[in-house]
Amino acid sequence: MAYLNSRPRTPEVCPVCGEDVPPRAQACPECGADHNSGWRRDAEDGEGLALPDEDFNYDEFVAREFGGGVKPAGIRPIWWITAVILLAAMLAGAASLVF
Repeated sequence: MAYLNSRPRTPEVCPVCGEDVPPRAQACPECGADHNSGWRRDAEDGEGLALPDEDFNYDEFVAREFGGGVKPAGIRPIWWITAVILLAAMLAGAASLVF
């Protein structure tokens, strides 16, 4: 009986991914988290969730991670020229096979 008492308690909701966990499950069926990888005695309080701080600024995060400048919305002229040259070469190659 000591073995059953020393076994960690399975949380009702996975503290890693937030999915429901069946009673007496050894691991989360959704993400695979278990006592060694994320469940603890205090798993029910949600400390395992990586939630942003209250003062989290999404726009600042995006600017820091992906750069602050706005990317141009068009295709650069060099790619248009390249596409036209490739298309002309393919048409010339197909025409030489036909004649």
